Amino acid sequence: MLDGLDKDVFDETLHHARQRLLDERNEHGWWTGELSSSALSTATAITALRLIDRANGDTQHADIIQHGTQWLIDNQNDDGGWGDTDKSFSNISTTMLCWAALGDFGFRIADFGLNSDNSNASDNQNGDASTFRGRSKITAPAIEKCEQWLTNHAGSLEIPDLVKAVMERYGKDRTFSVPILTMCALCGRLGDPQDRATWKWVKQLPFELAALPQSWFNKVNLQVVSYALPALIAIGLVRHHHRPTWNPITRLCRAMAKKKTLRRLEAIQPPNGGFLEATPLTSFVTMSLAACGLAQHTVSQRGVTFIKKSMRDDGSWPIDTNLATWVTTLSVNALAVGGRLNEHLNESERATIRDWLLDQQYTEVHPYTGAKPGGWAWTDLPGGVPDADDTSGAVLALIQLDNDDAIIGPAVTTAGGWLMSLQNRDGGIPTFCRGWGRLPFDRSSADISAHASRALTESPRFYSADDRTATNLEDLPAEHTKLRTSFRSCVNFLLNTQRDDGSWTPLWFGNQHASSEVNPTYGTAQVLKALPKINSEADISPSGSDYLAASQNDDGGWGGGQDTPSSIEETALAVEALSWGLDSAKPHAADDVVKRGVHWLIEHTQRGTQFPPSPIGFYFAKLWYYEKLYPIIYTVAALERMAVLIEREEETKVGNDVND
Repeated sequence: MLDGLDKDVFDETLHHARQRLLDERNEHGWWTGELSSSALSTATAITALRLIDRANGDTQHADIIQHGTQWLIDNQNDDGGWGDTDKSFSNISTTMLCWAALGDFGFRIADFGLNSDNSNASDNQNGDASTFRGRSKITAPAIEKCEQWLTNHAGSLEIPDLVKAVMERYGKDRTFSVPILTMCALCGRLGDPQDRATWKWVKQLPFELAALPQSWFNKVNLQVVSYALPALIAIGLVRHHHRPTWNPITRLCRAMAKKKTLRRLEAIQPPNGGFLEATPLTSFVTMSLAACGLAQHTVSQRGVTFIKKSMRDDGSWPIDTNLATWVTTLSVNALAVGGRLNEHLNESERATIRDWLLDQQYTEVHPYTGAKPGGWAWTDLPGGVPDADDTSGAVLALIQLDNDDAIIGPAVTTAGGWLMSLQNRDGGIPTFCRGWGRLPFDRSSADISAHASRALTESPRFYSADDRTATNLEDLPAEHTKLRTSFRSCVNFLLNTQRDDGSWTPLWFGNQHASSEVNPTYGTAQVLKALPKINSEADISPSGSDYLAASQNDDGGWGGGQDTPSSIEETALAVEALSWGLDSAKPHAADDVVKRGVHWLIEHTQRGTQFPPSPIGFYFAKLWYYEKLYPIIYTVAALERMAVLIEREEETKVGNDVND
């Protein structure tokens, strides 16, 4: 199967990669990781602080704002726009936000005593955003390049063209389009923010609905995703403040709902101030409250604290504080792929990670999303929200870390019930909550459903108090028909969502080089890894494997889809996924494909010593990031799996030699 692969070089690469992953643990013994700095986060953060200062009539955060401004200028793409990371293509969303952030708010510049050549901007009645270009000597060149990019990609700097470009990027989902346009309005890019006419470009979010019981949200069809409730409230309030509806009944309802929605906003804000640990979301909330007379509100002040604490030494902000729980479970499961976790982590190290993970499980109804107890979030920080992907990862990691039913059994059992309670009518698993609406992040997805199916089927013994010998779903007692039914429904969802070319598309991971920015390599790999269990119900492996094999680049690696540049992350994912379909006892059509992928990994990681990350991640609403641990984790998983196959192949050869 792997003839021509230098075993010593392979072993050296795996050793270096594995050791690098182990060395990335924090001082407590688990993994924190590091997310890429984000131009979008930086732009929203400095704008929130600037609007807070303006509302308070001071310049308390001037140094921080200046530092962030310089980082944006230093990280502007050559074409004049900005992408979400320093490796991302320029896009309309981030470029618009940076354009807004770099403006000196010329109509208000005298409030700060800053140098601007546009401090006497007049009212803008013709829809020309350039009327409000506040320009300092520092930012002017960057703004000029940016405006050329916007002109080229939106058609002009006319407000209708800019608004149309943003709205077209997001379609019916207002989760991000409305916050972007709100910030542009607050910064004077859509006209004087004190002018009622300016706010016609910003859709009114029905913040008053947040006063309703949470269980009603799906019934009123909110046009934002489930976790965007803070933005719904704060941005809805600022828009209502500047442009209240002419309808007297609606205006009265909104006025009456203001205090109650603010109380809800305060109740769901984490103690550290960071909604979802996300700088953009927290910044949008903070700037909106500041702009409608609430700069001293508790939510605003907590938001400022979070923003200041989240700033990096270089003046930038990441998209989120960290993905500690997620990267820890990924790391554990990668190290365990070859069945040798005990060799890589000693008993004390495994117990430390196990206990930490157990402590992260939510044991009460989450005040933010209303999620029931039993799930895990992506982080151990207070802004996290339980979700299906992280819960599945935690379950799989706990099973690898400990075999003691008494220690991990209750947590795994509760998590299994939690995952099943999330299942949608189509059989698939969504991200956060069941039944919130039709928008992408509350819909079922193939990658999350496949991950959940692995969690449900690799831990059946924990679902039977009377029979601990159960090893698969069919061995479970009759009372566990719900588990079997849930699993089969999930399989049917995967069958129904497989594309004609054999691939599956994921929700949370994209590729900027791929068509429509989707990443079928990631989605297909996630499903293929679940196939050892899924195939007991339905054989759907050949076309998925064939798709990955056909998507391999000439250089031996994989990108996010056919004809996309190879990356470490996607090559490793494809190698591991295809390896599960290999049988070392006989030739296989994918043997050469996998071998070429392994060669690519060895070469491009410099034998497991270099792991440059690629932006393969979406966050919410087409928001890009990369994580420095992803290429390491995925490489370790792929090579650990291949090590098992190589060992089996060698044992087979030895056995054949003996028989001869």
